[in-house]
Amino acid sequence: MNRKISVFLIIIGTLTYLIQLHTAATINLQENVAKNIIRFHVIANSDSKEDQYLKYEVKNALIKALYPNFKNINSVEEARSIIKSSIPLIEDVASQVIKSHGYSYPVTASLTTNYFPMKVYGDYAFPPGKYEALQVRIGNAQGQNWWCVMFPPLCFVDETYSIVSEDSEKKLEYLLTDDELDFIQTKKIPVKIRFKLLDILKSIISDK
Repeated sequence: MNRKISVFLIIIGTLTYLIQLHTAATINLQENVAKNIIRFHVIANSDSKEDQYLKYEVKNALIKALYPNFKNINSVEEARSIIKSSIPLIEDVASQVIKSHGYSYPVTASLTTNYFPMKVYGDYAFPPGKYEALQVRIGNAQGQNWWCVMFPPLCFVDETYSIVSEDSEKKLEYLLTDDELDFIQTKKIPVKIRFKLLDILKSIISDK
């Protein structure tokens, strides 16, 4: 077999193996990160302009009501306990907002597990996957949804999600291992992957 073809096939096989390893490691890290994270998920009645506006009004009122209970906690177990005990309050606050805007939509709140796409907060990117979440469903819950990270309280501090507070960063450092923290830090992930690929390619070339 031609030497160039052999080298090419080795490189392709190695890259395929690397991708498989990276995919498995990514899934494992995402699952480990998710164990220490609780999302906040609000689903609008519909995609009408009025219902979407109402969704944000409900979200804002709930953040204001819940933040005092979350700013000083340091474990996902405690966060989960607070959410479960606050379900009646959450539904009441949401119902009051809905009624104040002239609607009679029912509202339900529950602690559930759902799939979420990637979400970026400053220098942190939470990968897509299944996460535990406080889900608030308004009316038919057929509209576009809004979500953030409730614990650690990343969405309670900066509405644009462009800044992660020092307190939230400390919570992340406390909750996650070094590998898990590196995994969600957007500035570190590409560098690590690139270096791994370069190391393997250099190894293949030096052996030939």
